[in-house]
Amino acid sequence: MKSKSVKEFIASGMLKGSLALGALLSFAVFPEEKASENAEKSYEVTNKESGSGEVSADKVTTEWNDTYLFSSREDASEELEKLNKKSQEINETFRPKFEKLSGHDLLGFLESEKEYSKSLEVLYTYAHTQLSKNVNEPFFISLVGSVQDLFTEYKKARAFATVKLTSLGEEEWDRLFSEEPGLEAYRAYLAASYIRFSEHRPVNETQAMYLAELENQRMKLETEALSQITNKVTRAGEITLENGEKFSVNSQSYNTLLSTDPSRENRKRCYDKRFYHLIKESESMASLYCKKARIDDLVAGELKYADFYDYTLYNLYLTRAQIDDMNAVFKQRKGIFEDYNEFRRNRLGLEALKPYDLMLQLTNEPGKKYAYIDAVREIEKSYSGMDPNFKEIFFKMVTGSFIDVYPDPEHGKQPGGYCTDSCALKAPPLIFMNYDGLIRDQKTLTHELGHAVNFYLMGNSVDYLYCSGTIYEMEIPSTFNEELLVDHVVESSDKDTAIAVLSQQIDDYQNFFTRQPLITEFEYRAHRLCAEKETVTGVELNAIWTSLSKEYRSPSVEYYPEDSAEWTYINHIYLTSNYYTFNYSVSKAITLALFKQYGKDPETFNKNYIAYLSAGSTMPPEAKLIKYFGIEINRQLFEDAMDVVESRIRELYNLAKK
Repeated sequence: MKSKSVKEFIASGMLKGSLALGALLSFAVFPEEKASENAEKSYEVTNKESGSGEVSADKVTTEWNDTYLFSSREDASEELEKLNKKSQEINETFRPKFEKLSGHDLLGFLESEKEYSKSLEVLYTYAHTQLSKNVNEPFFISLVGSVQDLFTEYKKARAFATVKLTSLGEEEWDRLFSEEPGLEAYRAYLAASYIRFSEHRPVNETQAMYLAELENQRMKLETEALSQITNKVTRAGEITLENGEKFSVNSQSYNTLLSTDPSRENRKRCYDKRFYHLIKESESMASLYCKKARIDDLVAGELKYADFYDYTLYNLYLTRAQIDDMNAVFKQRKGIFEDYNEFRRNRLGLEALKPYDLMLQLTNEPGKKYAYIDAVREIEKSYSGMDPNFKEIFFKMVTGSFIDVYPDPEHGKQPGGYCTDSCALKAPPLIFMNYDGLIRDQKTLTHELGHAVNFYLMGNSVDYLYCSGTIYEMEIPSTFNEELLVDHVVESSDKDTAIAVLSQQIDDYQNFFTRQPLITEFEYRAHRLCAEKETVTGVELNAIWTSLSKEYRSPSVEYYPEDSAEWTYINHIYLTSNYYTFNYSVSKAITLALFKQYGKDPETFNKNYIAYLSAGSTMPPEAKLIKYFGIEINRQLFEDAMDVVESRIRELYNLAKK
């Protein structure tokens, strides 16, 4: 998962599809050159000393060194104050010029807000990543809130520009471009950020400021939700294992035990503890979620969308028909996974699968863990057929203190993983991990490294204003990386390891093609219920979740009869980027089509793939897919994806027979 960037935060609520909408001058503590030089130096030393090209264990880093963002909390606080002052300067400088806007003045506005946005990007990255390390740290709780308020005040200060630029007609745009040749470089940006939003825009500055306040409320609710998930929802309490030991169930330990403990009784106790704990937590999370849902749809209504789902699709350049086709294909063909579930049942020697049997690693030693350095080296080898850029960026990331690796839930470290956007500094991004040595953790690592490759290529290839894209585009390089790793491990490992990795990949296909669209459908139903009723309970949301899950889940798994409250701990549904998760399904389907092309002609594919990842938002997303790969997002794409799933399941059976 990629972390939400400052560009998206600033744009949300007004121009969701736009990129950097900051303003004025940059006050980033370290200039672009210094950050890039530090990253380059780190790579050069590692590559030189490793000799063979394999990453050296003593050079691999496991904690962030984020001093290239800010050297101290005091510096970050000082930067916040400077940017607060600059927020008003943009209003005073450009408001008079926008009354009779010229092409020259518009270019000046774009250049100055770009520099300001870079500074905001760095400040937000620092605040957000540090809070992820400890969601209870008072300074960073305050700093994140202050940065959110800064975004809000800036959007208010430049509301005059939002209203003006979304109201211009075709003739006025032609005049501006003809007056200033330098604007041509920003034509695609202006089209994506303003011109296409003429029907979905604030009608005046008062409405724009109101929308900014609503966005602030949404951001605050997102922060609160992530804190609640870390501190309460995923902390289920203690169980007693079969050997008499006490075991604390939290986000990290839950996944580890269910993935590695061969004792079915232990897995059941752990699963039950969290299952019923989530139901208890569902009431408070329902209250929080409904506050957010109502504001979501209020924002959408103000901008003349039918609802926030419509808002989301428009900003992704997708249609309801495309997503309806996708969901229909996945529901109709979910039976494909029955052969795999039967494989799992037989492998575990069970009469029937229970939900606490679905995560256990299918290896002779399910408790086996893989050292981080071994995971790093396997990922490095998986890039053997890729463009040299992949290994270069890989070395920068794993040796340059850009990855925070190990979990620490007891001290407030947030669950999950993400990759930041560091295009503002043209530097490698930061990757947030909770690596615990599982097969799944290796795939999470290569997933986030896929984002890192994408961000680094964009940041060093196109103008900062083009360093973004739709969510599903951003997830393509991460899911493609997963396919690379799986193919490498299956081809080069012993049979037991190959079966474990391939089966886990098929588990992920079930996740991408059933669970992720389920989450989106849940959001849609929950939003509608929250709009219809004054009070919505956890019981009601649990019923929606369970009803929808029956449409997607396997009938061969004996799920509990009680309504599940799994929705309570899913970070994505509380994000300001609503309906995030179906993007994983779209991206995985595209990835499988790309992987076919890679297998047939690696040289041509690599050339097109590097160009695709470097292009950012210089063209609309579907046009970019067609240009570089000839791929369209339609029903056939999703049918083809399920065909690949079938072939992977056959591959698993054949591997087991050897």
